[in-house]
Amino acid sequence: MTLFEGLPREEVDRISTLVHAQRYACGEVIFHRGDIATTLHIIRKGQVSIRLSSSDGKEVILSLLQRGDFFGESSLLDGAPLSTDAVARGEVDVLRLQRRDFQHYLSTRPQVALGLLTTLSRLVRQVTQRIHDTSFLDARTRLERVLLELARHFGSPGEGGTTISQKFTQTELANLCGLTRESTNKWLRTFVRDGWVRYEGGDITLVQEPRLEDEWMGLNRP
Repeated sequence: MTLFEGLPREEVDRISTLVHAQRYACGEVIFHRGDIATTLHIIRKGQVSIRLSSSDGKEVILSLLQRGDFFGESSLLDGAPLSTDAVARGEVDVLRLQRRDFQHYLSTRPQVALGLLTTLSRLVRQVTQRIHDTSFLDARTRLERVLLELARHFGSPGEGGTTISQKFTQTELANLCGLTRESTNKWLRTFVRDGWVRYEGGDITLVQEPRLEDEWMGLNRP
C-alpha cells in the first residue's frame, strides 16, 4: 500500500505541487542515524537500504525499499533523531515532502494514516524477526530465510528455478543475514554444491526452492 493510495485525483495533484524531486547516486547516504528528520522520502525509482551500522564498520540491513515505498516517517512523528541509515542501492530518485505538509495530510486523511500504520507495523515485525534470528538461528538457517524472502519479493520463476531479479553481493547478503561475509560465502557454496542454489555472476537462482523451503521449515518447526 502506497502512502497516498485512495486519495482523490485532485488531492494527489495537489500533493505533487508540494514534493520536490531529488536524485542520489549508488552508495550515497540519504541520511545518517542521529540526523534530525525534516522530510518524508517517497521512492520514485530505484532501491534504498535501511540499515544499522557500528563504529567499527559492521552493518545490518533491516529492509530493502523500492518504488512506492517511503521512509523517514517515524522521526517526523515524534521529533526524535533518526534511528537508522538510509543508503541508495543503485541510482535512486525520491520525492521529498516537508514535515509540515506531511503532518497536515496525516491529520486530515485517514487513508494516509492507515498506510503509515501498515508500514510501521511491517517494520516492527522485521526488527522482531531480526532479533529472533540473531538470537536463535544458526548461520545456515538465516541465509536460507533471507534467500527465500528475496525470492518472494524479487523472484522471477523460470524453468531452471526462481531467479532473484536483483543482484546482491555476498557482503549485502551477509548484512541482510547479520552474518560475516566468510560465513555467508561458506553456506552459499554449500547450497551451490548441493544443487539447491545456482550463483553465477551475482545472479542467484533457487533451483529447488520447495526443497530449500521445506528444509528451512523443518529446522524451525516446534
